[in-house]
Amino acid sequence: MIYSFDAYVTAALFDRADRATFALGDGTVRFEEAQENGESGFVTVEAHDGAVLAAAVHPSGRGVITGGDDGKVVWSRVEGDEVVATVIAEVKGRWIENVATSAASNLIAFTAGKEAHVRDATDAKFLRVFTHDKTVSGLAFDPKGKRLATAGYGGVSLWWARIECQKPTVMKWAGSHIAAMFSPDGKFLVSSMQESQLHGWRLSDGKDMRMGGYPAKIKSLAFFDKGNLMVTAGANGAVVWPFAGANGPMGKEAAEIGFSRDSLVVQVAGVEALPVAIAGQDNGKIWGAHMRSGRIDTLKAEKGAAISSLAVSADGTRLAWGDEDGEAGIIAIPAMDTRF
Repeated sequence: MIYSFDAYVTAALFDRADRATFALGDGTVRFEEAQENGESGFVTVEAHDGAVLAAAVHPSGRGVITGGDDGKVVWSRVEGDEVVATVIAEVKGRWIENVATSAASNLIAFTAGKEAHVRDATDAKFLRVFTHDKTVSGLAFDPKGKRLATAGYGGVSLWWARIECQKPTVMKWAGSHIAAMFSPDGKFLVSSMQESQLHGWRLSDGKDMRMGGYPAKIKSLAFFDKGNLMVTAGANGAVVWPFAGANGPMGKEAAEIGFSRDSLVVQVAGVEALPVAIAGQDNGKIWGAHMRSGRIDTLKAEKGAAISSLAVSADGTRLAWGDEDGEAGIIAIPAMDTRF
């Protein structure tokens, strides 16, 4: 099932109800809706006066939070038969390029230049602003939603998300850090760098680790297999790092799967409960790989524009995808016992 939205697909997501949602470069958010003929259609929320630059599922699981080049942070959702767009923050003259949310703490974070803002989805009066020396290029909450990681030049800063006056703990590493992600168990922090490499830290003692060897910038990374594995883009195949055990990937080698000489993996996703990684390529193709059996299956064979976003439903049965030209779709992930 393929849809043409005629706008760059900034993010493909699944909300708590496993409703596929697409946030687009034309400022709209499209929510999947069942039609009378049994097929899926979409309802549209006009969220921004400009492009959606970032999106994340609302902490409640209802709808999505988006940041736009209009300086607004918007909560879009479907309530009954109505579509609703609520502006929860606005920073005039700034682009909201990164958004992160935490269901565990009900917190919403977003960037505006050198600032990281934190709001509470259940308390409209709550506001924290963390100021940096350089532009903030990435955001991530830890699994409990208590700490916020902000990526930028020279490393990643760790903030207690609810504390107003504080000095962050800085995980230093030379270079420009553009994204950050905690491991699901909260033991490790990984950043993607402008210099086409990853860097990681074990949070218990601050020991760091280089995770290099990439030919291109790593635009996407995801944990899967109950947090035991992490898959990344940035190479001719999907790169998979082991994270099981106290030392995670320290002293271990990554595996590259699905190697292709004529394309790069640019987006990845994973099935949370299974050793199954999904990869989207810059030629529009999508495939899935089972890490135990080594089997790789094509999920989208048609070539097209580069895949710009991937998301797997919570039950691991459906994949939502979007590309740079505005094509998008929903694919049934084959049952593990029949194809993978």
